[in-house]
Amino acid sequence: MGLALLVEIGVEELPAVPLLRIEKKIEKSWRDILRKRSFESDFEFLYTPRRLVLRHDSIPEVQPDIRQELVGPPLDIALKDGEATAAGMGFAKKCGVDFEELGRIVKGNRECLYYKREIPGRRIEELLPEMVKEWISSMNFGKMMRWGEREEEFIRPVRWLQLRVGELSVDMELFGIRSWTKSYLHRMVSSEAVEIENISDYEKILEDGKVILSPSARRERIVSQIAEIESQTALKVELDEELLCEITAITEYPTALMGSFDEAFLELPPEVIIVSMKEHQRYFPVFDAEGGLAPRFVVVSNAVTEDFSKVIAGNERVLRPRLSDALFFYRNDLRRGLHTDGLEKIQFIDGLGTLADKIERERNIALRLTGIYMDRLEEESGRSALEIEKLMERAVTLAKADLLSEMVYEFTELQGLMGYYYAKALGEDPLIYNAIAQQYRPEGENAELPESLFSSILALSIKLDTLMGLFSVGKIPTGSRDPFALRRAVNGIIRIVLKYDIPFEIGTILSLMRDQYDEFDIEMVEKFIIERIYKSFDANPSVISAVLSSGERDINEIAKKVSSLDDIVTTDSFREIFTTFKRVANISSDMDITKELHIDESLLKEEEEKRLYLEFRKIEDEEYAEYKERLQRLFSLKDTLDAFFDNVLVNSEDEKLRRNRRNLVASIYRAFREIADIKEISA
Repeated sequence: MGLALLVEIGVEELPAVPLLRIEKKIEKSWRDILRKRSFESDFEFLYTPRRLVLRHDSIPEVQPDIRQELVGPPLDIALKDGEATAAGMGFAKKCGVDFEELGRIVKGNRECLYYKREIPGRRIEELLPEMVKEWISSMNFGKMMRWGEREEEFIRPVRWLQLRVGELSVDMELFGIRSWTKSYLHRMVSSEAVEIENISDYEKILEDGKVILSPSARRERIVSQIAEIESQTALKVELDEELLCEITAITEYPTALMGSFDEAFLELPPEVIIVSMKEHQRYFPVFDAEGGLAPRFVVVSNAVTEDFSKVIAGNERVLRPRLSDALFFYRNDLRRGLHTDGLEKIQFIDGLGTLADKIERERNIALRLTGIYMDRLEEESGRSALEIEKLMERAVTLAKADLLSEMVYEFTELQGLMGYYYAKALGEDPLIYNAIAQQYRPEGENAELPESLFSSILALSIKLDTLMGLFSVGKIPTGSRDPFALRRAVNGIIRIVLKYDIPFEIGTILSLMRDQYDEFDIEMVEKFIIERIYKSFDANPSVISAVLSSGERDINEIAKKVSSLDDIVTTDSFREIFTTFKRVANISSDMDITKELHIDESLLKEEEEKRLYLEFRKIEDEEYAEYKERLQRLFSLKDTLDAFFDNVLVNSEDEKLRRNRRNLVASIYRAFREIADIKEISA
């Protein structure tokens, strides 16, 4: 029968983001501590802004007993002339007994010293203080603090402490605070500590004191209240998940309220208002039935009161000057217009010059890519080649102009987006302002991609310059460290290439750009991209290896070949047929298949080799719309190949016959290898 357990560490207001970042690690740490001491049991990790809580409904009262057997040195080493040697006495000391109490055991035909003991399990209340200290020490919030004259660090000062096991209060000191049997309610209910007579009353006492202990219960309360607001107003509240988690973490008794702001502020781009509300005030934005931003917001209050009108008015009063400042910045930026004068004074990265230098490199890259994909660009946009080139050059030139705007200085996360709004308001071409808005896409693994090939070329140029530039100055990712997000940049390049089905031969593209940088080993960049391909495709890794081993380096073609081959390799029947084709690869392993593999039809003597040759020639003469179709036809040679191997001696004593037959087999292997090297496949 287990005991209830409660650990409550009371703190000053916890910052939400650091806590949420390691929430799962905090749970895992306690689980590991329980496992290490044989106290495994179900528990809850709960928190409010003022407390970290562990709660067990049933934890073992005592550890299981441990039977320990210790084998010491052989007797001829432990004893000399009937007296214990240093080795023998050392073993006795390790066991904690006199030498005479040691037993004997035969190990490997030698008699050795031996000791067996039963170690009784310790009770949970004995071990709980050291377990809690270990748990606290495991919490790495990043930025820590000290208070008073203490040397220990924690995320915030600890103010009270409870350790309860069953009916027992466990004595412990933590950060100079001794454990007791009291806790604190919501500050607006009482500033005095309240007695918790037993664990079963703990959560109810807190709830009566307007503290909802469970984060999931607080979250559910917020969501249901917002749903009620929506039903009463016919408006839609945008429930940003990250913001919802943060608000859940910083409230003990949340109440969702709707406030409003002056409609005149809707002159601002909606993203400006949303960012201002979310980032600075932790408000949820509100939208009307048509999806437009409404002059409303939802604030989640932690107050305990019967009248929330003052809370709402106070939040409206705080928001107004922020929006007023934003409107001033916006109008001022529009008056100044988009320009790049000043970017030459902003350093990009040491060794790569200024932002003006980066723009020049991106311009050259973008124009070269534009030349490669011009036919597709003309088809997509309906513009002439000359017009497309001019528009691309203009888009690259203006892409980073908003870095000099007052709005982006205030809201850095709106970089690119404000350039879009300013370019649009100032009458730039839609191709230009849309490309500016989408220049950093995709910004994450599943994030949105640019919406046109024109916009994609700008995005590719930025990513390629960053990738090439940083490699050229030796800032290469190592291990898990990737401070400049180069892996994400390559993932973005791959996703864009695949979405727009455009050729992207890695070596060729990189070679076109290398003159923009100081001399460096460009093959490192190619290798880095290849490594990301393995991570980007959801396929059997050996299939990816097989395609890459064929020498294919066009990202788009690699993807098509991998997809086609993986569809076949993952079928239930593939393992059965693969042995035949592994034999084809093995026979061809010592042959140079890049040279002509002449097959003399007059030397085809056996019916099985004649049939194999004719079927293979037929497959080679056909045209295929997809790689998969060609692969399926090549794999259809299995039965014919089996008959060939069963009835035809490939390594004939006749040199001409041997060469002819090996050339036939190698020709089939080469046909596969144009798509993938089948010997690399692990079926």
